[in-house]
Amino acid sequence: MALPLKILIVDDSALVRQSLARIINHDKSLEVSAVASDPFVAVKKIAACKPDIITLDIEMPKMDGLTFLRKIMSQHPMPVVVISSLTKKGSDLAIKAMEYGAVDVVQKSNLSVDSFEDNERDILEVIKAAGQSRIKRKKVETALPIEPNHVEGLTTTNKIIAVGASTGGTEAIKSFLDQMPIDCPGIVIVQHMPELFTKSFAERLDSILKVQVREAKDGDTILRGLVLIAPGNKHMEVKKTGTRYYIKLSDGERVNRHKPSVDILFHSMAKNVGENATGVILTGMGADGAKGILAMKNAGSYTLGQNEETCIVYGMPKEAKRLGGINKEVALSKIGKEAVSSLKY
Repeated sequence: MALPLKILIVDDSALVRQSLARIINHDKSLEVSAVASDPFVAVKKIAACKPDIITLDIEMPKMDGLTFLRKIMSQHPMPVVVISSLTKKGSDLAIKAMEYGAVDVVQKSNLSVDSFEDNERDILEVIKAAGQSRIKRKKVETALPIEPNHVEGLTTTNKIIAVGASTGGTEAIKSFLDQMPIDCPGIVIVQHMPELFTKSFAERLDSILKVQVREAKDGDTILRGLVLIAPGNKHMEVKKTGTRYYIKLSDGERVNRHKPSVDILFHSMAKNVGENATGVILTGMGADGAKGILAMKNAGSYTLGQNEETCIVYGMPKEAKRLGGINKEVALSKIGKEAVSSLKY
């Protein structure tokens, strides 16, 4: 029997530390080996306990979580899950944390014990995904915002690239979009991410990429050179009227325990776009998107999966491949170009 993964909890709130420890220790595959109230204590606990995974608050006294994260990933890289409050400021910081190497972000809406226990399965899933992740030393560079080279008067596209991602997906999506020409086919993306975080994520990408990126709104027309990211806590579908493809957002139950769900997007692509689409499934834990991308393939779409070697977590692409939904597996550094070349637009 495998030994449980050792977890270090770093948070200045004693209530949060106790709540997280209670949840984590309920799972026999995980074990809280230590807790720390600030990064300076955490450094000593890392040396003493040698944890497999760290959960990290962003805003703490003495040293902020981002500074601590940068030091960890440049000097002693290991899986880090960020625990962040759901505020505008917090969401911006969370996006930066993932750029600096954090595996994922868990929403911390308040400090009550009940709020953590209500989301116990989500918390455990993210931590377990972090345990499966492939972490490398991260060279952190400060990216200077540039004026996006936006094109006025974009035209409606009749070709669409649909992308699904989860754990490790923020950096994978950035790499994918960085390979896009400015007049690329319209792109729609579901990244498993909490409400409000998706807006900050889209704004960050829009500031550093040559294509336009924004959080999707209900009724948005899908255009060439435009990337639309599903908002957190909303399902996103692609609909068609005449020659116009547009976005339909909706509430509803979680699908595959996610909202937005990649399967919801991909099934709508299969139904409404078919052979005019390419489906792409990137790094992530679980099976969300696997059945949907198979439906896309059966409807005539070309389908791509990120290969195991370049995935942070080879879960979603693996399941899609197992079901027979992937035409070709490609390394992250080439999958964007492959998606564009698969469509004549």
